[in-house]
Amino acid sequence: MSRPVPPRSVVVTTLPYVLLAILVVVTVAGKHSAGPSLFIDLALCALAAAWMLWIFTLHPAWRQRLPVMAVFFVGLTAIMTILVIRDPWFGFFTAAGYIYAFRILSWPWLPVGVAAVAMVSGTAQSYGVDRTTPLGLITYVAVMAANVIPMVAFAWFVRRSARQSDERDRALEETRHANRRLEATLAENAALHERLLAQAREAGVNDERQRMAREIHDTLAQGLTGIITQLHAAEHAADDPAAWRRHIEAATALAKESLSEARRSVHELRPEPLRTARLSEALANVAERWSSLHDVPVQVTTTGTARPLRPEAEVALLRTAQEALTNVAKHARATRVGVTLSYMEHQVALDVRDDGAGFDPARIHEDTTDDPREDRGGFGLIAMRQRIEGLSGTLQIESEPGTGTGISACVPAEPVRIPA
Repeated sequence: MSRPVPPRSVVVTTLPYVLLAILVVVTVAGKHSAGPSLFIDLALCALAAAWMLWIFTLHPAWRQRLPVMAVFFVGLTAIMTILVIRDPWFGFFTAAGYIYAFRILSWPWLPVGVAAVAMVSGTAQSYGVDRTTPLGLITYVAVMAANVIPMVAFAWFVRRSARQSDERDRALEETRHANRRLEATLAENAALHERLLAQAREAGVNDERQRMAREIHDTLAQGLTGIITQLHAAEHAADDPAAWRRHIEAATALAKESLSEARRSVHELRPEPLRTARLSEALANVAERWSSLHDVPVQVTTTGTARPLRPEAEVALLRTAQEALTNVAKHARATRVGVTLSYMEHQVALDVRDDGAGFDPARIHEDTTDDPREDRGGFGLIAMRQRIEGLSGTLQIESEPGTGTGISACVPAEPVRIPA
């Protein structure tokens, strides 16, 4: 149990001596002719002064030793009792007893010590009361109660205030500790936030690079491949002006279309075929234009109930079809191609199949050459997969050498949300 809040040190170390000195003067003035009685009183006062000086004042470290302080308080109370019995004016000296009690005693001994000093003070106050009569005895008890009860109550109040102060101190310390932990947590969270922002920025940069790579491949690379094909055809048709002009015009149209698509990709706009037509119609237009360029028949089929999809889903499926047809033109040597768009309850699937040379999907690798004739479709297939899987879809490739190739892309059929 914590001790009560001590009085100011100047009061504890000075006031008892001041009271005792005043009472010595009063005693000398009142009993200067008493002879031995005065000598006894002065001896008791000197003993009280020496007791306080030696045990309490000159040895501050002893104040933390409860057994020593208990002996000190009991001895001082005994001296005060003798002085009060001899001369009632020494009842004023009990103020020093209260000071020491609140300074050196802890609970539960504090109210006991305070009650003992109060009884000494009550004895001094009832010095002239005749205790042999009932009225005198009642008066004596009343005087004692008037001293003991308030002082014990005050001791209890002091203890309660001390406990509340200790609880406030503990609460403040816990609050400071919690604040320090909160500051550390906030600093850690700030550092984590910075790391997350840096990672998000890096991821955003990587995503944008991947998007631009896919868009460049799906626009410029495919367009340039078609242009080169038409220019090669024009070289072989140099002796046929009509065929030569037709190939040059096709190459020019592909260049203009590729430039337009590149601009739209940079600005993240919808591809030209999807701006004015639904997905099924856009696929049919793309297939028809591809077929006219490469002289390979394409059959486009739509099953299920056509309905609008999210723009990114339509773009992904259209780009997948374009890339698949480009790969057929570059590598497959096919005689016919089939494109099927299937609207199902929860998914939309795109299938592109050809009867060409086929390949081993395990040997797909990224394009590492600038010559499109040496491309094996690696980056295009990777771009397809990134687009489709970025929409929580799936991409499957089925092919074997000599048996043709089938590419199947499937995306969730999430409807377009029309603002209210």
